[in-house]
Amino acid sequence: MSLFEAVSREAIYLGAIGRTLFRLRHVKPDSPHTVNEIFEDVAARKPRNTAVLFEERVLTYEDLSQGANRYAHWALAQGLRKGDVVALFMESRPEYLMAWLGLVKLGAVVALINTNLRGAALAHCITIAEAKLAVVGSELAAAYVEAMADAGTKPAPWITGGPVHGGEDLDAALAEASSMPVDIAVRQGLVAKDNAFYIYTSGTTGLPKAARFSHMRMLYMMYGFAGALDTRESDRIYDTLPLYHSTGGVCAVGMALTVGGALVIRRKFSVHAFWQDCRRYDITVFQYIGELCRYLLNAPPGPHERDHRIRAITGNGLRPEIWDAFQKRFAIPRIVEFYGATEGNVSMLNYDGKPGAVGRIPWYMRGLIKTRIVRFDVESEMPVRGADGFCIECADGETGEALGAVDDEAGRRFEGYTHSADSEKKLLRDVFEKGDVWYRTGDLMRRDAHGYFTFVDRIGDTFRWKGENVSTGEVAGVLESVPEIAEANVYGVGVPGQDGRAGMAALVVAPGFDAQSLGAALAGKLPAYARPLFLRLRPEMEITGTFKQRKVDLVRDGFDPAHVADPLYWFDAQNGRYQSLDAARYRDIVEGRVKL
Repeated sequence: MSLFEAVSREAIYLGAIGRTLFRLRHVKPDSPHTVNEIFEDVAARKPRNTAVLFEERVLTYEDLSQGANRYAHWALAQGLRKGDVVALFMESRPEYLMAWLGLVKLGAVVALINTNLRGAALAHCITIAEAKLAVVGSELAAAYVEAMADAGTKPAPWITGGPVHGGEDLDAALAEASSMPVDIAVRQGLVAKDNAFYIYTSGTTGLPKAARFSHMRMLYMMYGFAGALDTRESDRIYDTLPLYHSTGGVCAVGMALTVGGALVIRRKFSVHAFWQDCRRYDITVFQYIGELCRYLLNAPPGPHERDHRIRAITGNGLRPEIWDAFQKRFAIPRIVEFYGATEGNVSMLNYDGKPGAVGRIPWYMRGLIKTRIVRFDVESEMPVRGADGFCIECADGETGEALGAVDDEAGRRFEGYTHSADSEKKLLRDVFEKGDVWYRTGDLMRRDAHGYFTFVDRIGDTFRWKGENVSTGEVAGVLESVPEIAEANVYGVGVPGQDGRAGMAALVVAPGFDAQSLGAALAGKLPAYARPLFLRLRPEMEITGTFKQRKVDLVRDGFDPAHVADPLYWFDAQNGRYQSLDAARYRDIVEGRVKL
């Protein structure tokens, strides 16, 4: 790296950090500086600015503020007060923002319910939030009523988007409510550390957990992304991600609403409409998830994919294998990849766009940003402790678990979940000294000599085979570099008589995919122990509402043709090819007649 490049890198980093810290200078745990004050101030100063665009609708900041005020007055009329919980179960549209903006004006807590949930999982999320009322979009009313039929606690559903039998008419009530601001006395005593939201984990391995999400955490994320991308009121932020999650509902929203910019909402992500929307709405910034980028890259060329005014994008999960291809094909000037979790206290951003890095913490920021990577044992799924009983920080280039120091500093608080037992599982004590407490991210990472962090894998996804650790994320990246493979989900499966877990990959493939030639395509790209021994061809990949791949059912199914209807293959090491896996060959493998 040249001196000019090094100086430029530090200037970008310090500029972004400086902008963010300046905006956060008043945000302290016990400060009355909450999301309410930020939005109300922007709306008062820029009432005619466009706030939200949705389909054919255009709402100004005055429109959005008045809509939020109506929700606040309605909630007061229902007897809701500071600390009360309301479940919000609605697809993305402007009313979603009005609802939570209005409810937090009272100091209420809004439980953001995943719109993909049904049945017991939906009832579970509403029950653990102890919601007093539910704001429900008419498109989801039937799902709500069905899920809550057998629940012990049934918050009354108020329906917006048209009257529905069995629910109160929220639209009629809002039409009667005042659009004037509520008296700030109703939220007397509300401070930044108080809860604003419950945001739920994805539930990929069990029922979702409700993570506490304070006004302070919300402002850190909103200001953090606005500072990183230096957003301004002339920007138009495209948000196709669900508003019930922190990435689409806080990060993208904050980049617009903290500076008086415009937020462009789409009800659901669409590959075919994406670039048309970017052109139609004159988008300058968009928020991504890695899988969203892959879907766009796998799509055939379109007329507007380079005909846009996008200056920067931000998100997480953009894999190194497609980073350059994505940036070049779609003419993206700047990519700001980030790392963070809804419930965690570890976050970082890759301000200067180094391909593959999820963030950077230079040496001179280690005292302020206390994130460390410690040595980790894959089999016990616990950090390694030395002879003195303390954890061992990894050297540059060494893979380990990322931890974040927990204390009362605003950026390092761990707010946890609604159930204290779930919170305690995420904490590690006596890490580097007696009495210290660190948050476990559950993610394996590496750090290089310049302070760049690279995501390796989720703990539990990494597995051991032939005495070696195998990263599912890295193997999936190699598989997806094969032109005929559109998507790969890699996991480990048990094989009778074998130690560890053998690699298996569920693949979504294009016409012309030849399983037999895949072995040659992977030669030299993966070590023998990391090469998947089993393949499963799927018509499509099962994902969560936030585009995370589900593995639990795939792991349970294993590679038994009697339980899997999809085409299965096994790697024949004798000839270096993948061969069709039938019942006879399966018995040969599990009974030890075939050497893997």
